[in-house]
Amino acid sequence: MDYDTAVREFDWPRFEEFNWAIDWFDEIARDPANAERYALWIVEEDGTENRWTFPEMSRRSDQVANWLRRNGVTRGDRLILMLGNQGELWETILAAIKLGAVIIPASTLLGPVDLRDRVERGAAAHVVVGSADAEKFAEVEGDYTRIVVGEAVDGWLSYSDSYQAEAGFTADGPSAATDPLLLYFTSGTTAQPKLVRHTQVSYPVGHLSTMYWIGLEPGDVHLNISSPGWAKHAWSNVFAPWNAEATVFLYNYGRFDPIALMGQMDRCGVTSFCAPPTVWRMLIQADLSALRTPPQKVVGAGEPLNPEVIEQVRKSWGVTIRDGFGQTETSVQIANTPGQDVVPGSMGRALPGFTVALLDPATGEPGQEGEICLDLTRRPVGLMVDYADDEERTAAAFEGGYYHTGDVGSVDERGYITYVGRTDDVFKASDYRISPFELESVLLEHEAVAEAAVVPGPDPIRLSVPKAYVVLASGHRPDADTALSILTFCRENLAAYKRVRRLEFAELPKTISGKIRRVELRGRENAKGERTEGEFREEDFPRLKG
Repeated sequence: MDYDTAVREFDWPRFEEFNWAIDWFDEIARDPANAERYALWIVEEDGTENRWTFPEMSRRSDQVANWLRRNGVTRGDRLILMLGNQGELWETILAAIKLGAVIIPASTLLGPVDLRDRVERGAAAHVVVGSADAEKFAEVEGDYTRIVVGEAVDGWLSYSDSYQAEAGFTADGPSAATDPLLLYFTSGTTAQPKLVRHTQVSYPVGHLSTMYWIGLEPGDVHLNISSPGWAKHAWSNVFAPWNAEATVFLYNYGRFDPIALMGQMDRCGVTSFCAPPTVWRMLIQADLSALRTPPQKVVGAGEPLNPEVIEQVRKSWGVTIRDGFGQTETSVQIANTPGQDVVPGSMGRALPGFTVALLDPATGEPGQEGEICLDLTRRPVGLMVDYADDEERTAAAFEGGYYHTGDVGSVDERGYITYVGRTDDVFKASDYRISPFELESVLLEHEAVAEAAVVPGPDPIRLSVPKAYVVLASGHRPDADTALSILTFCRENLAAYKRVRRLEFAELPKTISGKIRRVELRGRENAKGERTEGEFREEDFPRLKG
């Protein structure tokens, strides 16, 4: 179906009662077409692998649901799920949905302080955690059931006992479509993590938009590079592929090795691939031709993709990475979908079921540039309910009949939206508005730059000037010659008011979900206001004066 027809004819399925694990997953597991099809395929770094068919995953989740219920997990209970990419993770997700429990996904990178916050603010009644991470909860007080996956731990229930539970699950009643299903703690790039509440439909059904964006179909083998605990994992490792009756494929590695990854993609016949910009930037540093049979469906999400990355992949693989934009609070809202023209640098157009408006931050009026907002006149299914227990943040997010994303974009006459930056990231220099993303995209075109983040550097005359923090590609030295080369490149490829005037070689601070914390870099600049050791400035180089 072409884009215009999809926008015109699509309408969200509406339910009064719905339980995705029972009403969808178990149903497709009974379909003879899926009898031998793998729902989940996990390959380990040492070459060992495990595969589960749709019927096997349905049966195992029934057993886990029965065992959890016997150990006190009931409808509405909040359950922290903290596991790596292992079969028990997906079994527990399906089991919890069947029970009507509310899942609080948690990354295995979290420490006791973060976990204490999740137990307390999340009001968790149960935790399911791998044995290697169980000791983190020794410092987390609370009256919650402790369930351990893996080796036995004193005082904890052993998940392995669930294998003795009966198969065949009967729910204690229907699940209302409005019942809560997921509570996500955001990654906190600018403030304390918010607690995002999703329902039995807002992610399971809402991710029809994600399925459409990726172009997933029955029989696809879909690889998404994402860590459990974050929303993107649920997007593309649970709901979107299983909505499409596709196989979720994982390759577990300790250290990212692009050649090894591409080798497994070839061996296992990956047909669809999604990765965040950080992974794409590492991939293009390698020999992309090592992948002999590239997937024909390739997408990127998490942060906007820079045009240079897209071009290098197109040259090597003959396919175009299609960018997509969404949040923990939503499924994919804006994207380049299959068969749609891709405008370099653009995130694409509003997806069917989403009405996007760009609102001027000062006037609140729609325009060609402004905050990316969703019109709630036709509320999309793939949108959160609220920020749990935070009426003030919820009211601000839904002010004026719109959902406010906090991101800024611009739109052309065809409806293609280009990302400008977070409302907190965009800054002024000599009274000109500067988009860090635009400058970072130019920086990445330089051969020495692997990653970059641009923030305002205080300046007594211009108020602020663009400063770049740069991570170098292998084979390049963090010295004056490299700095001069990069600053010269920026001078030649950016308008005078946009050009990068300061540069520092440094590792970029990131959230544990991999997003660059520009707020931390801005804090460094605001804190010092003076030149730091290792910083290079235009005025250091006579040829750049003027």
